[in-house]
Amino acid sequence: MLKHNQKIIKVLLADDDPDDRNFFEEAIKQLDFDSKVATVENGKELLEYLETSDMPHIIFLDLNMPILNGLETLKKLKQNQKYNNIAVAIYSTSSANKDIENTLANGANCYIVKPNDFQNLKSTLKYVLSLQWQYHTSNGLDMSNFLISV
Repeated sequence: MLKHNQKIIKVLLADDDPDDRNFFEEAIKQLDFDSKVATVENGKELLEYLETSDMPHIIFLDLNMPILNGLETLKKLKQNQKYNNIAVAIYSTSSANKDIENTLANGANCYIVKPNDFQNLKSTLKYVLSLQWQYHTSNGLDMSNFLISV
């Protein structure tokens, strides 16, 4: 669980679709987690947010965004040691193997194909926010534990 010793789980979502951001925020509100959710519209805003705000525990990162897309943003995050302790969950409508493999190879912690059903979204977010990330990633990632589907 991301909670560990912190009282509040800090979540950052980067997604250019306002409906997807609202859907995501509403799903997290309905979960039994003390959380603070911040949203940005693209990778450039995400990087600016990280420079001026509290570090999140987890970033949900859409792949298809304008200005700085998800893969470009992921690469920038992984190049900066300051962000090494932040879990990055790719959160995309794409289920293409190429996208999944590219994000795994570039250091994402997991890949989530956006559920279009609210209950499935809640279940997926509950699962992801409950993971013990240091154990989830310490045994090495492969497709069986990287692609999350609830």
